[in-house]
Amino acid sequence: AVHASIRIQARRPPLGLDDRARNSNDASVQPLRPARRRATPFPVNVHLIDGTYELFRAYFGGPRALNGEGQEVGAVRTFARSLLSLLRDPAVPHVGCAFDHVIRSFRNTLFDGYKTEAGVDPELLAQFDLAEQASRALGLSTWSMVEFEADDALSTMAELCGRAPEVDRIFLCSPDKDLAQCIQGNRIVTLDRMRRTTLDDAGVLTKFGFAPGSIPDYLALVGDDADGIPGIP
Repeated sequence: AVHASIRIQARRPPLGLDDRARNSNDASVQPLRPARRRATPFPVNVHLIDGTYELFRAYFGGPRALNGEGQEVGAVRTFARSLLSLLRDPAVPHVGCAFDHVIRSFRNTLFDGYKTEAGVDPELLAQFDLAEQASRALGLSTWSMVEFEADDALSTMAELCGRAPEVDRIFLCSPDKDLAQCIQGNRIVTLDRMRRTTLDDAGVLTKFGFAPGSIPDYLALVGDDADGIPGIP
């Protein structure tokens, strides 16, 4: 059960829920649309953003700020500025952003110790909706996940985009070890935007000593504190 609780589900379509169907399991994945039109041809790169991770990083790394109604919005402001910086790069024509609309997922039914919203600052939780709205306002394909997780949406889109011959490279923008299982050669890679480093097949082998496909087994054995997985004593 522990093993299954951390394996990314990339076979079924994620629940890309819009504002009208957040609690419905019938919503389909939004198509990945260009961030903007370009007059000059560039490589067809796809950047897939872990919006939940980016929001947490913005909350703990950015300044506080209040809106006109006195609500804390500093994390959303930092989050939006970070994405705007990414969108200014001419090599970033296609961007999708996935969020854990709620932190609990189907994995909580598989393992009682799996991560929940417990311990998350309510001030941060209150900005989840605003961050999703900001992502959509920037014109990004945005997936608000219920039942499944943001990682499931990102891995599914990486798989689907990887089947498109016109796509040159796919960047999974997160340092999360879970997503390393999705790496394929030098075409589907993870990108740590803060450290400006990428991890490809060879990088996984150098860092962990095995291929990307063994990441779920590795994490089941050693555990993953971020997800509440204790590992094998």
